[in-house]
Amino acid sequence: MKLTVHFIDAFSKKQFQGNAAAVIITEHWLADDTMQAIATENNLSETAFIVPLPDGRYHIRWFSPLTEIDFCGHATLASAFVLFQQFPHLAQVDIFAEAVGNMPVLAKSDGAIEMCFPNRAPELLDDVPNSLLAGLSIAPAKVLRNQQAYFAVYANQADVIALQTDNQALMQLAPFDVVATAAADIESEFDFVSRYFWPANGSDEDPVTGSIHTGLAPFWAAQLDKPDLVAYQASKRGGTLYCQVSEDKVTISGYAVRYLTGEIELTHL
Repeated sequence: MKLTVHFIDAFSKKQFQGNAAAVIITEHWLADDTMQAIATENNLSETAFIVPLPDGRYHIRWFSPLTEIDFCGHATLASAFVLFQQFPHLAQVDIFAEAVGNMPVLAKSDGAIEMCFPNRAPELLDDVPNSLLAGLSIAPAKVLRNQQAYFAVYANQADVIALQTDNQALMQLAPFDVVATAAADIESEFDFVSRYFWPANGSDEDPVTGSIHTGLAPFWAAQLDKPDLVAYQASKRGGTLYCQVSEDKVTISGYAVRYLTGEIELTHL
């Protein structure tokens, strides 16, 4: 059995930046253990599998090298990028995931891809887990949490950049991940910065994490009193995300670029 695989760098206009995702489109779902084995072999933050639905939508599932993931933004962007290239007459695709629901995705005239997600604003925590504090080299000013991760909020961008982690300690927070964030420096072109750590679910540090911005953007929109924000995820690869916040939705836009198109040959089926 042969499968076409697309490697896409998401949230970047340049190759080797942003976050890489693999995209595989099939008519029917492969076995779960096969999809996980492919994702582990690809060894990217996520491999997205897409199956077209009879109603014209696309059902998506995401796998890290370790496990299936409930929600992944950068692999959704990568998947839409592949679909728009295959069907250039389309201006919108509707992508569906069990844990997220329907996600309308638009192709913008400037090449950006706009995704509409639920607003997943975090809530302030009074009782901060010891494993979180033990896992961060710099103590955060405050900690919040949503259904995906703990939010370690810092006083300045420099703390986020300098932060080191003890990933054995952070693994104790499973199933939750950890995002560190701060307002960007005044002279910056960005509104806020972040870094994302998920040793229990994927890898030590994720290059660019679209899903967590459904929580980061509402938080910073309230803090900065502005609904339109430009975010930078300050990993080694780095990535830029354009966010718009409403009461129940967060729109996240970004660019993507193809790295390769290849073929997987499965011999064990």
